[in-house]
Amino acid sequence: MTARNQLGKWLTYALALFPVWLLDACVLSRWTLFGVSPLLLPVAVAAVSTLESVTAAMGFGLGAGLLWTAAYPGGNSIRVLLLTLVGLGAGLLAQYVLSRSFLGCLTSSAAVLAALEIGRTAIGLIAGGSLSGALLRAGGLQFLWSLCWMPAIWLLFVRVHRRVGSDRPA
Repeated sequence: MTARNQLGKWLTYALALFPVWLLDACVLSRWTLFGVSPLLLPVAVAAVSTLESVTAAMGFGLGAGLLWTAAYPGGNSIRVLLLTLVGLGAGLLAQYVLSRSFLGCLTSSAAVLAALEIGRTAIGLIAGGSLSGALLRAGGLQFLWSLCWMPAIWLLFVRVHRRVGSDRPA
């Protein structure tokens, strides 16, 4: 793939990420389910990681992490690292363990969301918090609510992938 084609491909992926981000930041953050809003950017990174190479997935994760950090109030630069690592982990899962399919994306998204929720809970415990039922309930609800959006995100990025091709080895 030429450099020009690569640029067009990743610009198309970035444009596809834009409505996911708008939905996440402007709609679903105000329309919560049982007090939680979904995490759509990690699911988007998992979807692209299922379709692309590990290196490409990390790059997409880095870009999504920069968006997550810059566009949300109280942006924390750790989000850049988190989504880059999400791209790496999901990309490795997709390349060596899972298939390039809906089920592969569902599994990858579930693993990513579970890891993020476990990490958030662990940080809360280290910071001196306690493991309460409310904390576990909120984490579980956010996990499920985020996973509910995976099919729509998967369909969006599959359409982009079919249009622009892949760097992923066969």
